[in-house]
Amino acid sequence: MLSPTHPFQLVLGLVIWSVWFVALYGGLSVGCAVAPPDPAAGALTWLNALLLLLTLATTLLLVHWTLRCWRGASEAGGGTVKRFLTWVASGVHLTAAGATLAVGLPVIVFPPCV
Repeated sequence: MLSPTHPFQLVLGLVIWSVWFVALYGGLSVGCAVAPPDPAAGALTWLNALLLLLTLATTLLLVHWTLRCWRGASEAGGGTVKRFLTWVASGVHLTAAGATLAVGLPVIVFPPCV
């Protein structure tokens, strides 16, 4: 596991978000092509439930990394550069978590494959 002060933390949140984004819409496309749910069911389908679980799991992972980096900022030895890296990284992770929720939560309302 990467240290909160590792420079890769600056892009890790956005990398996780982009992998989730591709998995979300790729999974939606494959699910609609292979076994499309009944449109009359509305938003309460197995496909939306699976996409919601993926969204929540990714958001929890990003929030975990946010808190880990935030705590690492107060514990970072080695000066202000490491502290700055952890603060910026925690902001990036938090932004990615917010973007994940903003893009993923409409599966609660909208039916898939329409």
